[in-house]
Amino acid sequence: MPRADNLYELPSDLPVPVDDGACGHLPGMRMPAVALPSTAGRFVDLAGLRGRTVLYCYPRTGKPDEPSPPGWNEIPGARGCTPQSCAFRDRHGELQAQGVRVFGLSTQSTADQREAAIRLRLPYELLSDAHLTFVRALRLPSFALEGRTYVKRLTLVIDDGVIEHVFYPVFPPDTNAGEVIRWLSARQRPA
Repeated sequence: MPRADNLYELPSDLPVPVDDGACGHLPGMRMPAVALPSTAGRFVDLAGLRGRTVLYCYPRTGKPDEPSPPGWNEIPGARGCTPQSCAFRDRHGELQAQGVRVFGLSTQSTADQREAAIRLRLPYELLSDAHLTFVRALRLPSFALEGRTYVKRLTLVIDDGVIEHVFYPVFPPDTNAGEVIRWLSARQRPA
């Protein structure tokens, strides 16, 4: 059955998330050595990557034929994963031009993420933390709904395995890619 709402648009009445301090410990933290399955059929250990990496974490990407969990739109920051992913897709060339690689991460299965990556034509990989290993290692903010745990929406800029900057809370989600690009542009490295 098709959805009654549009996955690609943000409702105008979404509650705005507030900074609860849940990411204050992250800047300067070294990434944990956790190999995460990717939509490219490989494992990615963010701790071992050199250079700058942007990792946007999101609760879940919805499917066109599946309704959101009950109450999803009422949870501050929950709605907007598809618009956020599409914005990173549309601005991916700008991020690559700055020498930055991009990954998305959620607690969804790789199969669910692969469906989204194909449907949305994402030019970057999505990483699955279905077992919450990464979320727990970094003590990332999360929330539970109907017996499932979801990571709250945040974006990390990682440089040589160390968290350089955190965007949290992220709202509205579809503007996050632009915020990241502006932040990176202001801190361009000499060639």
